[in-house]
Amino acid sequence: MLSIIIPTYNEKNNLSELVSRLKAISQDLELIVIDDNSPDGTAEFARHLGLKVIVRPTREGLSSAVIDGFKIAKGTIICVLDADLSHPPEVIPEMLEKIKSGQADFVIGSRFVPGGGSRNWSFMKKLFSELARLAAKPLTDIKDFTSGFFMLKRSVVEGVTLNPIGFKICLEIITKGKYKNAVEVPIVFADCSITKSKMGIAEIFEYFIQVGLLYVDKITGKTKRRK
Repeated sequence: MLSIIIPTYNEKNNLSELVSRLKAISQDLELIVIDDNSPDGTAEFARHLGLKVIVRPTREGLSSAVIDGFKIAKGTIICVLDADLSHPPEVIPEMLEKIKSGQADFVIGSRFVPGGGSRNWSFMKKLFSELARLAAKPLTDIKDFTSGFFMLKRSVVEGVTLNPIGFKICLEIITKGKYKNAVEVPIVFADCSITKSKMGIAEIFEYFIQVGLLYVDKITGKTKRRK
């Protein structure tokens, strides 16, 4: 079984389309919504759609939502994607094949490999993306280490202590996860068209704190530069 973790905050308007596109791929999916008590009724609507729903009392952030999802997911393979329709779920079969065929333990949906890209990005988001990549580039050879769309074997994160700070959990897994091979598959990231951006000053600040802590781990020998 493939488990798909979908962190949400005010994503009610997107869920029907997302679930429809996911079920068009396969009916054998465990769809898990981790909702930060959305005032728009996201959790109730997700239950109406038949999804597994965990509601957290406050807005705790994307990284911690994914970590909470890992704890309850039943699948041996786990996928994470955003609920705002920015990630193309149609790429999931290709990602899954990379793992099932033994080519990879960890697959990242990447904007920065041939065939990948982004649409409708504002200047500020492009600027932050470039600064974020420059800040963490020495930690890994993965090109799109800030991606929010990825898939992995459960064993990659089992027994691994992941820091729930910030919203770039992929980078945390890249530097700490237990995997032999990680590959990137191209995706076209479509900037949120229905809901407004969740990235604010606090989230940007937390990202740089996260990167700083990863450098400390690297300097102290707790992690190594990962490909």
